[in-house]
Amino acid sequence: MKVGVPKEIKTHEYRVGLTPDAAREYVAAGHQVFVETQAGGGIGADDAVYKAAGATILSSADEVFAKADMIVKVKEPQPVEWKRLREGQILYTYLHLAPDPEQTKGLVASGCTAIAYETVTDARGGLPLLAPMSEVAGRLSIEAAGISLRKQNGGRGLLLGGVPGVKPARVVVIGGGVVGTHAARMAAGLGCEVTILDRSLPRLRELDDLFEGRVRTRFSSIASLEDEVFAADVVVGAVLVPGAAAPKLVTRPMLSKMKKGAVVVDVAIDQGGCFETSKATTHADPTYVVDDVIHYCVANMPGSVPLTSSHALNNATLPFGLALANKGLKALADDVHLRNGLNVHKGQITYRAVAESLGLAYVPAEKAITA
Repeated sequence: MKVGVPKEIKTHEYRVGLTPDAAREYVAAGHQVFVETQAGGGIGADDAVYKAAGATILSSADEVFAKADMIVKVKEPQPVEWKRLREGQILYTYLHLAPDPEQTKGLVASGCTAIAYETVTDARGGLPLLAPMSEVAGRLSIEAAGISLRKQNGGRGLLLGGVPGVKPARVVVIGGGVVGTHAARMAAGLGCEVTILDRSLPRLRELDDLFEGRVRTRFSSIASLEDEVFAADVVVGAVLVPGAAAPKLVTRPMLSKMKKGAVVVDVAIDQGGCFETSKATTHADPTYVVDDVIHYCVANMPGSVPLTSSHALNNATLPFGLALANKGLKALADDVHLRNGLNVHKGQITYRAVAESLGLAYVPAEKAITA
């Protein structure tokens, strides 16, 4: 198969769909790899490194899309990229379609087969291609909060971990999944007072065992959420409903009762965000203020550490990507976990949560690929 790797064009996105090591694996499996010139510049991989891995360097994204049977990216395709996709072409990347009707329309119109990293599953019910970026984003959320808390940035002027004799920041993490766990790990490691809210008692028990009392756990109810959010210096939104829009758990009236200069970091912004006042921002202009509360809502947080992120992502995506390259659509028929990643196929929405979120018709993936 001809595999194409265009340069990412989202603002301040420095990751790359295939690292040179991953490109070499595709070539070794008998596939042709076409890489847009300087696609790996953000991770310090120049064209010569890709050539040494067996890839062919092309001068433009237009050429990559035109030649490739499968496009491997990191972030969702931008409008100019929707128009380059064609029927029969496979797109393998993060999509986050539920809060993005325009992208969904673009992919439907293209006729391509779009597989979303974030909905591919594993035998344990996990999301193996989302997990590595969730780990990175969870850890970065605390770094972002620490910077935003500084007085010159509009924050309360509070050091996350405090110092001897001065209490540390109070950090509340909404959601005890991968993002929430790694955010709590970072915050606790810095010496913050940390609480994790979740609605799963089994998960709360796991977290209690994991952190051995260094982090408080609370069942998430309206009352407990208000109690924690109003007292917090930092609130990290880490709630995920796979493939669907994130629930709005912190409302505008709740926000107005938070501490002035407090920080909210919405890691769920790719799925629309879990704060009512959230709107996607970029690394170029990452924060804004509502009711004296600083909002950090960067939609591609791991893009700021592309060397770590690209390798972590490729470690996870490579086995499924090779299966697609080796078998084409048969890989979807053979593997239910990969098939769960199918969101759009030949103009049809094939992931129920996306269809329901956008009010569009849904066709089961099994039916779509066998039609």
